[in-house]
Order: sequence, then C-alpha cells, then structure tokens
Amino acid sequence: MHFVDAKSILTGGRGYYGMNIYRGCTHGCIYCDSRSTCYHFTHPFEDIEVKQNASILLEKALRSKRQRYMIGTGSMSDPYMHCEEQLGLTKQCLEIIHRYGFGAAVQTKSDRILRDIDLLAEINKDAKCVVQMTLTTYDDDLCAILEPNVCNTKRRIEVLEIMRERGIPTIVWMTPILPFLNDTEENILNILKACAKAGVKGIIDFGMGMTLREGDREYYYAALDRWFPGLKENYIHRYGNAYEVPSPHNRELVALMRRFCEDHGMMSDPEDCFRYMRDLPEPYPQLSLF
Repeated sequence: MHFVDAKSILTGGRGYYGMNIYRGCTHGCIYCDSRSTCYHFTHPFEDIEVKQNASILLEKALRSKRQRYMIGTGSMSDPYMHCEEQLGLTKQCLEIIHRYGFGAAVQTKSDRILRDIDLLAEINKDAKCVVQMTLTTYDDDLCAILEPNVCNTKRRIEVLEIMRERGIPTIVWMTPILPFLNDTEENILNILKACAKAGVKGIIDFGMGMTLREGDREYYYAALDRWFPGLKENYIHRYGNAYEVPSPHNRELVALMRRFCEDHGMMSDPEDCFRYMRDLPEPYPQLSLF
C-alpha cells in the first residue's frame, strides 16, 4: 500500500454524501468492476492507495455543514479490507460521523466490520446506520473462487444476523450474478431465504447478470481460464464485447426474487433501497417558539 494526501473526502450532496478512504482492493474478487480502465488507476489494483488525511478532511467537512446527512462508504473500495486492521481509518471516520450526529451507510464483504459494531450501534441509536453486505453465491466452495481473499458467504450471513440482534438495519447487494456460474434458482433462493431469516430490509439487484469492460474483462476471463476451462469461449460467443452481460435466466430469476421479497416484506426495487439508505429522519420534533 502507499499513502497520499487527498484534497477532499466527500462526494455528492443534496442529502447524501459518499466517502472512499481507500482506492484499490485486496479481496481478489474475479468479477470486480473497479478494475476497469475507466477508473484510471495509475498503480496496481492491489497496491492500496490510502488517503491518510481522510479523518482530518472529514472532520473539517462535517464541522462546516449545518444540516445532517447520511454518509455512505464502500461503493468503490471496501472500507474493511486487510489494511483496515492496521490503519483503522474507517473506524476513525465513523467516530467523526458519530460525533457530529451524521448517519452512516457502510458497504462491505468483510466480517471485520464486527470490530466496530458497538460504534455502528451508537450511530444507529443517535442517527441512523445501515450495513450493506454483498452476497453472490450460497456455495462456499464457489465463493472461495469468486471472492478468494474475504470471508465466505456463511460468515457474511452470520454478520447480518448479528446486526439484526443489535438493531442495525441491513441491505444485501445480490450482485453480480454470473452467467453459467451462480445464476441458478437454487442459489438465488438460498440467498433470499438466508436474508429473510436475518431480517434484511431489502435486496439490491440490477438484473441477474454482470458487467464487463476493459480491464475488468481481461481479469475475469483469465480467472475463467484458470478455474473453468472453456467457459470464456461461451462468454465470447454469446456476449462478444458487450458491457451488459445478462444471465440467460434473467427474467425468471428476477421474477423469483421479486415474488420472494414481496412475500417476506423485503424491498426489491433498488431505488426503494437507496431511498431508505439515504433518508436520515430528524432526531427530534421541531418545537414552536411561540
């Protein structure tokens, strides 16, 4: 990893801000879109760029804001990668978010988030905290291939259950669903049943499939050649160089997911999930001065 002084830490606005403390990732997921060349990495993806002044920038930014907002982290780089154990920058930023009364929406694949569960519970008590967990395959043997350097699916489900016990709401990203690998009714149902049991608020899915573009495609195809010889040729024949790579079973699986979510009281529209994560209610009723 290497360290930089960033010029800013928050992006977005209008009621919701994003924050990425790290750039790059060590989880090794074979499908990672963040590897795409469009993100203009000037260093190896696994050589994590650390915004060493993240907490200073965040405190300065929050101190100047007159209205509280939800602050999301983890959209581009997981905030609980291996380096977080040593650096603790995510924890520092969450402490600042709590100190200034803001809310947090944290996206991860890692059980390292449990280190900060007391802090997350305090944020949720005083404002709002939503934990987002990515689940792609219920099969832990397949998970070890798709997402080799992070905890397996069963452990992530345990994290969701622990969050429920602490009263912290959760959202699951059930994406990507990889054609010919995890795009089966059995896989989708098993994930959904685990989510319902864990009290998940909603499922984010943009259609059963994945995206591939320059940089990401080459890395993914190399992994297919290693683990699933011959499958790359199926992708090339069916999809060519398309950016959107839908599962052949997309329509049936999406319908299955939506029916299940409706039957079990979980949101299945991504916009509903985003609206839920970005909504930070006022902590107290406004009292009239007269």
